[in-house]
Amino acid sequence: MKQIAITLELPEIEDLDKHGDKEATAEASLDCVKKQIHDGKSQMGKENSVEFGLIIDGKSLTFAMDNTLVNDFMDLAMGCATVICCRSSLKQKAVITRLVKSVVSRTTLAIGDGANDVGMLQEADIGVGISGVEGMRAVMASDFAIAQFRFLERLLLVHGHWCYRRISMMICYFFYKNITFGFTLFWFEAYTSFSGQPAYNDWYMSSYNVFFTSLPVIALGVFDHDVSARLCMKYPLLYQEGVQNLLFNWVLILGWMFNGLLSSIIIYLLTANSITGQAFRKDGQVADYSILGVTMYTCVVWTVNCQMALSINYFTWIQHLFIWGSIALWYIFLVVYGSIPSTLSTTAYKVLVEACAPSILYWLTTLLVISALLPLLSYRAFQIRFRPMEHDRIQIQRRRSESLERDVAQSRLSESSETRNSSDLPAEVRIRIDSLKASSRRKNS
Repeated sequence: MKQIAITLELPEIEDLDKHGDKEATAEASLDCVKKQIHDGKSQMGKENSVEFGLIIDGKSLTFAMDNTLVNDFMDLAMGCATVICCRSSLKQKAVITRLVKSVVSRTTLAIGDGANDVGMLQEADIGVGISGVEGMRAVMASDFAIAQFRFLERLLLVHGHWCYRRISMMICYFFYKNITFGFTLFWFEAYTSFSGQPAYNDWYMSSYNVFFTSLPVIALGVFDHDVSARLCMKYPLLYQEGVQNLLFNWVLILGWMFNGLLSSIIIYLLTANSITGQAFRKDGQVADYSILGVTMYTCVVWTVNCQMALSINYFTWIQHLFIWGSIALWYIFLVVYGSIPSTLSTTAYKVLVEACAPSILYWLTTLLVISALLPLLSYRAFQIRFRPMEHDRIQIQRRRSESLERDVAQSRLSESSETRNSSDLPAEVRIRIDSLKASSRRKNS
């Protein structure tokens, strides 16, 4: 890496400083910094294959941030692999951070340990404060606090990677589950010629995002991670998924929205064609709108929660409790709410106990509609097989290494058991066994 230094510690500038002519010194300093910036840019243009590091002191930085030079300075700084601004003031740190944000339009992170870093920490998108001998001012003004600078590696590579995946999945899943639920209403209204006939009971609609689909998302956002902390530290390339924004872009968001649209179509068509127009109860009665709504809602709850189960990479008992508990809570809600007098429960009055639960068609339709998970399963199978991402490759490699370790351990265990068993036999029996093995090898050869 080659070094580009911008400094005003030059003999001619120092001579002007001694004479005390401030205007002449400022003009000469501005010209000197301008010349050094242009020389640095021309040097970078001649040697494209070499990485450069820029070093600038606080005094030179004052003139580099002049309105006539700031664009050239930022072009030079952005072309360098490393930029070091030494002996800069509190205000200069904040201004540089603001310039980087405005020029490159990237997420910026600032880390500091003292009161002179507060402006920089507050200006950056993410501020990391170090608690130490210089007080707690930086920690109080930051978003995250660490005890030592070396913990920054784990904060970025492990927790940064996990949080990026969790937040991306949470947002995409919110789009999916609400589009799946909302478009079933739209297809039903189209089926009823937009007559205003409600597909779901009012309490069904109010409880969807509160009770039946909220807890699995919370579990995803808190506990899920694709690879362990050890592998995150071992493969720092995983962090590039967040830098390149591979998991939260318009293509992926539109893909989840399309998946929700497709799931709503599958749920509505299979539900409507399975239970309408034929005998639903044992006495030959057909399903009415309340039964159709309950069946469709049940299929939505099953589909979106099973979709969450497919999207989670790391299962704990909490994830199992939240996912399957949300589904069980829907049936408990139907029983409890359906037992309330019909003046309050309206269309939900004993709809599960008397109408849906005794009908085998209701349960078969619920199982059939889970086929709405096939689009995601097909996409994930294709992606892992033909276009795996970095975390997919690491997961496959980890499984292969674990399988190989198990095979080696089993082979060693079997060899040790054979050796132990053979050593327990009498000498005559061991000789007889060895002779039989030798004769069988000769026959095979």
